[in-house]
Amino acid sequence: MKLMKEKTKEAFKELKKQLGLKNIMQSPKIVKVVINSGVGSLSDKKKIDMIIDRLAKITGQKAIKRGAKKSVASFKLREGDIVGVQITLRGEKMWSFLDRLFSIALPRTKDFRGISLKAIDEMGNYTLAIREHTVFPETSDEDLKDIFSFAVTIVTNLKGKNEALEFFKALSFPFKKATTKK
Repeated sequence: MKLMKEKTKEAFKELKKQLGLKNIMQSPKIVKVVINSGVGSLSDKKKIDMIIDRLAKITGQKAIKRGAKKSVASFKLREGDIVGVQITLRGEKMWSFLDRLFSIALPRTKDFRGISLKAIDEMGNYTLAIREHTVFPETSDEDLKDIFSFAVTIVTNLKGKNEALEFFKALSFPFKKATTKK
């Protein structure tokens, strides 16, 4: 938990000259972490509750159900039907989740070679897809038939893609190494 916090302080010192920052209040920081999981066409309430329960074990915070904003007849979807769940983490829970994500969960991912540089958007946020929730040790591996995926969005206060890339590199995110093609 303290590891990621300390890295952000060190990142400011490294980025001070690169980004032209003069004041500590201008320092780049991670504002929040948003975790989303779509439940798709699951009409089974037990599976939706299972996803909410597993995400609560992983993050330490209960997920909220998100309903459809519009009715779509071709998908047999009505306004208000549950289409996903969402969790927003801030503060100590956010730092704890990020530490576990980068030090425990990602290295447990099958054939993990690093995260993509292309997942940084133009607003300076990073979105990462976790294909199997079982990479987190908090989840029980008893019911392997109920594996689901979710997205983790790391929201920063930066304004551009290049600034965010330098910030994430300073935080030592495990990016893929650039390969040269022969």
